[in-house]
Amino acid sequence: MAKKDYYEILGVSRNATDEEIKRAYRKLAMKYHPDRNPNKKEAEERFKEINEAYAVLSDKEKRKQYDTFGAEGFHQRFTQEDIFRGFDLNEILSNLFGGGGRREFRFGTRGGFDFGDFFGSQYGYQDMEWGPQKGEDIYYDLTITLEEAASGAEKRISYRKNGKLEEVSVRIPPGISAGKKLRLSGKGMEGKNGGPPGDLYLRISIAEHPYFVREGDDIIVEKEISFSEAALGTTIEVPTLEGLKKVKVPPGTQSHTKLRLKGLGIPHFNGNGRGDEYVKVIVKVPQRLSERAKGLIQELAKEGI
Repeated sequence: MAKKDYYEILGVSRNATDEEIKRAYRKLAMKYHPDRNPNKKEAEERFKEINEAYAVLSDKEKRKQYDTFGAEGFHQRFTQEDIFRGFDLNEILSNLFGGGGRREFRFGTRGGFDFGDFFGSQYGYQDMEWGPQKGEDIYYDLTITLEEAASGAEKRISYRKNGKLEEVSVRIPPGISAGKKLRLSGKGMEGKNGGPPGDLYLRISIAEHPYFVREGDDIIVEKEISFSEAALGTTIEVPTLEGLKKVKVPPGTQSHTKLRLKGLGIPHFNGNGRGDEYVKVIVKVPQRLSERAKGLIQELAKEGI
C-alpha cells in the first residue's frame, strides 16, 4: 500500500518554508484536535496523520531523508519509533495552543509514546489518557474613569459563572492604562479531572474625559486665551487631577504652545514618579469685531502686529 505524501497531508508545497509548515500544522491540528472532535474516529485518524507528517517535515534531517528517498524509501529506513524520536507532542501542542487548560497526551513508556493506539494495533493497543485540565479563563470588560486610573480604585464587579452570578472585589492599581489586563487567579471556571480552576481577566478601558487627553503618563488640556493675553502675558486657571491651578502665560506666547506642569500627570504604573500635565494654549481669534476694535487692529496692522 502506497504511503501518503506528508506534504499533501499538511497541504503545503515541497519547497515550503519551516514557518509555512508550522502554520499549516497549527491550522490542521486545531481543526482535528480530539478536544474539538470527541468520539470522532475519522478526526482522530486525521490528527495522527497530521502529527506524523509534522514530526518528519519539522525535523531538518528527517525531511532531507524523506525528500531524498520519497515516501516508500523513507518508510523502509525509518520505523514509527524513529519518526517520533525527539518529537514531544505535549510540548509542541502547548507551544502552539498555550499550556493552560490543555489535555496532556501520554503514549506509554517507549520514548514517551505508546505506538499502539497512535500508530496502529500491530504494536499493541493502549488508549490515550487525559491528564488534569485547568478550567477555562473568563474575560470581563471593565471601564473606569481617568481619575480612577490615576489614583487607583476599589471596584466590585458581578459576572456569570456556571449560570450563577458571582461577585468579586478588585483593586485597580494607580497608573493603569487602557488595554491592560488584571488577573484574578482561580476566579475562572472549575477545572476538570482534578485540574486547577481558570482565572478571571479584567480588560481595562478608560472612559473619554471631558477635557483631559492622556498620552502615556502625561495628560493634556487645552485652554483658550485672547490675542491680547497672548501678546501681553496673563495668568490663567486650569484644571488638574488635583484641582484648579493658576498658571502664568508669558508675553508673546504663540498659539498651540504647551506649558508644562511637572509631576501633575498620571502616576507611573508599578513604579515611582508621575507624568506631567501640559496646558495647550489656543489663541482665540474673534469672529466678530466692533467698529472700534476693528479700527484698533487696523492701527496695529500698520505697526506690523
